[in-house]
Amino acid sequence: MRRLLLTFPLIALCAWAPPAGASSRQVTTFEAPRELLSGSTRATTLDQISQFGVKRVRQLVYWRDIAPEPDSKTKPAGFDASNPDSYPANKWDNLDGLVAAARERKIDVTLTLTGPVPRWATKGKRDNYTDPLPAEFGAFATAIGRRYGDAVNLWSVWNEPNQPQFLRPQFKSGKAYSPKLYRKLYQAAERGLRSTPANAKDTLLIAETSPRGNSNIVAPLAFLRGMLCLDSKYRKSKSCGKLEPGGYAHHAYTTSAGPRWVPQNADDVTIGVLPRLVTALDKAARAGALPKHLPIHLTEFGIQTEPDKISGVSLERQAAYLAVSEHIAYVNPRVAAFSQYLMSDDPPRSSGYRYGGFESGLKSADGKEKPAFNGFRLPLAVEAYGNQDVLWGLVRPQRAVSKVTIERRITGYKTWRVLKTIDTTASGVYALKTPRKKGQHYRVKWTSPSGTTYTGPSVRSY
Repeated sequence: MRRLLLTFPLIALCAWAPPAGASSRQVTTFEAPRELLSGSTRATTLDQISQFGVKRVRQLVYWRDIAPEPDSKTKPAGFDASNPDSYPANKWDNLDGLVAAARERKIDVTLTLTGPVPRWATKGKRDNYTDPLPAEFGAFATAIGRRYGDAVNLWSVWNEPNQPQFLRPQFKSGKAYSPKLYRKLYQAAERGLRSTPANAKDTLLIAETSPRGNSNIVAPLAFLRGMLCLDSKYRKSKSCGKLEPGGYAHHAYTTSAGPRWVPQNADDVTIGVLPRLVTALDKAARAGALPKHLPIHLTEFGIQTEPDKISGVSLERQAAYLAVSEHIAYVNPRVAAFSQYLMSDDPPRSSGYRYGGFESGLKSADGKEKPAFNGFRLPLAVEAYGNQDVLWGLVRPQRAVSKVTIERRITGYKTWRVLKTIDTTASGVYALKTPRKKGQHYRVKWTSPSGTTYTGPSVRSY
């Protein structure tokens, strides 16, 4: 019953028609750093991403990877961190190649400026993560803005700053410290980017938070309040001014329990409780800490699979869970972007637990396509509601009116039979409901304007 109650508002909002403004403005972002930063795989991967119908890719820019002498305690003599020409020329090669190749294919690029940073750009010079100096980071943002300002129109500051593997310390004397540190880093980066004419009006995203907190990680909504100088009742400190980002970035990963899983900590935000973030942003806006109706960009998302036995689900569930997750994002009118993280899984490690990376790719580490590969092109979400199955789908490569055919079969039978052929909306979306039968599976077929017929994977409700 609890699951049905969670599902019902979603059905009531959107099962038969998209909410106004949700579909046409919600874009898909793809992140495949291993392939896109390599000259040998970049072109093929970008072509695949383009064939999916994706028009934007995201790339993290680690300052340590570009800076000279990143592990030295002493800043190189004469080095001007704000001047892109002061950096070693070869350090730009991979990023230059990605930006140019994406631009050639009319694919937009989001750059997330983030740590680790050069050791010499930290307060204590102990490592590449602890107390980065805002002024130095602002200079780095200036250099990036000067180099890529004509080719990039969406920027973000710091990947998962509420995680200790990206920013330290997270806590001091038992209190959250990273939110206030991040605020200074964000403001410095904003000044740096805005100082370059090409970026003066570009969209800048704030936060990039990971979904859950614990004793070592600041929970995302606690991070939001700390960053904005708000107390638990969302009252703003007079010493903190209003921030003016163009969007709020978040990574709404869930667990192997699925998209509808609800975390107990009220300050956690997974895909299944996305309204928590909407509510928090609205409270912050009423307190004068953020603009009203700030768009949410889900800049990183994925479903991990086997062979990871800790966080992964079956390959079939991955395709089903991804579609349900995108459905949740799609019907939330505040969500401006939804993302797929990884084209292929991280390679297995040579020691320790072999699958401690991310197995959220549409392909396995050896390049074999998972069911989610075709499912990403034609996501089909299936959820049970009482004695009915509610279906929602998207033709990602063609965000225009076209026809799709929904087929079904029953477990134990090999034959797929046509359930219904329907027209999509002008945004490539469709939905229907059908009586629920035990063991019922669904798939979608779509023929592109070129005449190629694509078939999605078999999915069912879980």
